[in-house]
This record gives sequence, C-alpha cells and structure tokens, in this order.
Amino acid sequence: MQELPLNIPEGSRREVMAYLEPFMLNEMSEYLKPVEEMWQPADFLPDASRDTFFEEVRDLQESAKELPYDLVAVLIGDTITEEALPTYESWLTMAEDVEKNEQGGWMKWVRAWTAEENRHGDLLNKYLYLSGRIDMRQFEISTQYLIKDGFDIGTGPDPYRNFIYTSFQELATNVSHRRVAGISKKSGDKLLAKMCGVIAADEARHAKAYMSFISHALQVDPSEVMIAFEDMMRKKIVMPAHFLRESGEPQGEAFAHFSDAAQRIEVYTALDYVDILRDLNREWAIDKVSNLNEQGEKARDYLMKLPDRLTRLAERIKIPEIQYKFKWIYG
Repeated sequence: MQELPLNIPEGSRREVMAYLEPFMLNEMSEYLKPVEEMWQPADFLPDASRDTFFEEVRDLQESAKELPYDLVAVLIGDTITEEALPTYESWLTMAEDVEKNEQGGWMKWVRAWTAEENRHGDLLNKYLYLSGRIDMRQFEISTQYLIKDGFDIGTGPDPYRNFIYTSFQELATNVSHRRVAGISKKSGDKLLAKMCGVIAADEARHAKAYMSFISHALQVDPSEVMIAFEDMMRKKIVMPAHFLRESGEPQGEAFAHFSDAAQRIEVYTALDYVDILRDLNREWAIDKVSNLNEQGEKARDYLMKLPDRLTRLAERIKIPEIQYKFKWIYG
C-alpha cells in the first residue's frame, strides 16, 4: 500500500479514491483469483457428454427431494439475488469521485468482482433446473422482475456508503450460503452443500476487500467515513433483493416471505444482522479511530451503542410459523 497522503482535505472523496486506486490495482490479487485457477460451475454439475449423465441427474434429484421446503425457498431467493448481477455492476460503476478509466483500479475491480460473482448464479440456476423441484418459468419471471425493478439501497453514488454496504452485504451472503450448505449436508445433499460452500468462500474474500477499502479510507478521511457508516446503519442495510416478487405480485411481497423462511430455519436472522455490525465495528476498530470532528464523534457513539439496542429488538421479533407456498416450488 502506498504511504498515507499528508494533506487530503476532510471530505475530499475524489482525493481519497485516487489514493485507493493503486491499492485496488496492485493488490487485487489478494482478494480475487486468476480465472484459470478458479472453480467453474461445470466442475460440480452432471456432464451431458458422459454416458452417466442421466444417472447423475437422477442422483441429484433424489438428494434434492430431501431438502426442507423452506430451505428450497431460501435457495431460490439466494439464486435470484445472485442472478440480478447486472443491477449490482451498473450500480457500482455509477459511484462518484472514482476514476472511470477502463484500465484504472476501480473499473478493473468492478469487472473482476463481477466475473467472479457471475459464477454463483450460473451454478445455482443449473442446479435448480436439474433438481426437478422448481417451476423454472416462475423462477425466471422473478429474476427478470428483480433486474427490471432495480433497487434503492440508500447509498446513492457515494463511494464510502457503497463500500460500507458491500462490506455488510458480502458478509451477509457468506452467512446465508454457509448455512444453506450446512443444512443441505445434514439433509443428505452433499453436492449442494459443496456448491454453497465454495460460493460462501468467494463472498468471504470479497468482504475482506471491501472492508479493507474502508479501513484505508478511515485513515485519511475518518469523520466522513464514520458519518457515512452511521447514516447507512440508521437507514438499515436492506438486502439487494428487497424488491423480490413472484408473478402477479407487488414489489417486495416475495422477499418478505423469503425472509421469514430464512429466519425460520436460521439461515439468516435478525441476530446475524447484529453480529455483522459487531464484526464491522471490530474490523474497523471504530472505538479507536482518531482525529474525528464533533459529528464524527457522535456517529461513533451511535455505532458503538447500536448492536446492544438492535439485539434487544431482534429478540422480540415474532416469525410466522406457517410456511408460505411459493409459485416457484412444485408441491
């Protein structure tokens, strides 16, 4: 990492992002892997060129039959979220105060990150198709809606808020995929467990990158980063699929039921949300950040007290016990 610049004015995001550019460009390999060394969806799925293809598909379907209904619903929601990648890439390229040079660190990072993330939806989509449990047309309608509807996650074009959001969101998707892997393994679907495990590992690497971006920004513009963090937490971190819907439904209807299913089987809960906030406070050493202005100090106080307050609220949440019947799932 280059040495800290000496005279970046407070709130000068363009100068801070210029400071981060070499880091993104030169140290990208710490968080992203060479294409030739990466896993690909074909490494896990039945190979149609082999004589054993139909037998492998039957085995896959037999294992998929044992998955709990709520888990299948969560897996579909996770997959549709991954498939809406065009929305996330366009959102990241609209960040202000970053160099839009195609060979610069920011644009190279966005493309490389997108390329790695793209494999997740490809893999899970094919698994769901082969499983025989999914009405793929309904699944595809929801995917098209989610891309068409876009999202409003409260970051605006601000790079600090974008990095804070992606830090939180990558940690959340790591938790979700990791938990789906664990439940799948217990249900006897070792293939799905392995697939979700490697996806979770990707998400963890990506989270480290975005958290590192914020760590470095905190060194040179602490008050503005702290205020941005407070603002995002006051708004609440919404999931990228919060507009998720099935055919004939309003925006967000399916997401509410998907979220209930995730909480019922403890794939992702309100307490996980609090744990991620605690992790970010600890990762960014929020309690030790120096050179804050008055507003930055107030933001820090809010962030340090927030986990305990959210824990009390999370413990009072009532989750519907009755399963919602999704159009996505047969039976």
